[in-house]
Amino acid sequence: MITMAIIDDQALVRVGLRTLIGSEDDLTLVGEAEDGRTGLALLRRTRPDVVLCDIRMPGVDGLALLGEVTADSSLNDVRVVMLTTFELDEYVFEALRLGASGFLLKDADPAELLAAIRIVADGGSLLAPSVTRRVIAEFAAAGRRAPHPQVGELTAREREMVAWVATGMSNQEIAHRLAVSPDTVRTHVSRAMIKLHARDRAQLVVFAMQSGLVPPPDREG
Repeated sequence: MITMAIIDDQALVRVGLRTLIGSEDDLTLVGEAEDGRTGLALLRRTRPDVVLCDIRMPGVDGLALLGEVTADSSLNDVRVVMLTTFELDEYVFEALRLGASGFLLKDADPAELLAAIRIVADGGSLLAPSVTRRVIAEFAAAGRRAPHPQVGELTAREREMVAWVATGMSNQEIAHRLAVSPDTVRTHVSRAMIKLHARDRAQLVVFAMQSGLVPPPDREG
């Protein structure tokens, strides 16, 4: 059973998500909140597997809540998926940097949302290639570079794999591009995540972009 929490200041959004979650046998809602302050108290009390959290809320917003969650060791197993109205929300990059397991548009198809919940609960991250490209473009335009302090510990192969992860490709797609096995990709990516202390694949993408580990455009074709 996957335990869920909803944090959103819009009552209509909460009702819709509550109804959707209630329709699935493997999902159970342990609570909901209309702002970050009460949401954080809810998470510390219930420790759900997955949280659907609005980015923009009055008072304590989704980013502030996310920062508190990732800094609290007792909430290490809580996975946060941010909800946004816009595909390229100005806060998306910051949410991923802080450790969000991904983000969804509020008008996402119900089946897509349910699939995302299960992916994140299983330890994956929700970062579609189309969204990743937009985040990379925004990142490049802003000229943000702050190499990860542990990036020097990566082997050349690990650096290469992390660079490809930053394009939004799956392990299978990277394996096909580099003519290696998916297990080889998975092993290098897992080792890189451990060395960089990445919470999940989404945060690894951010670390890669901050460290400049992005394949040149002519190799992404």
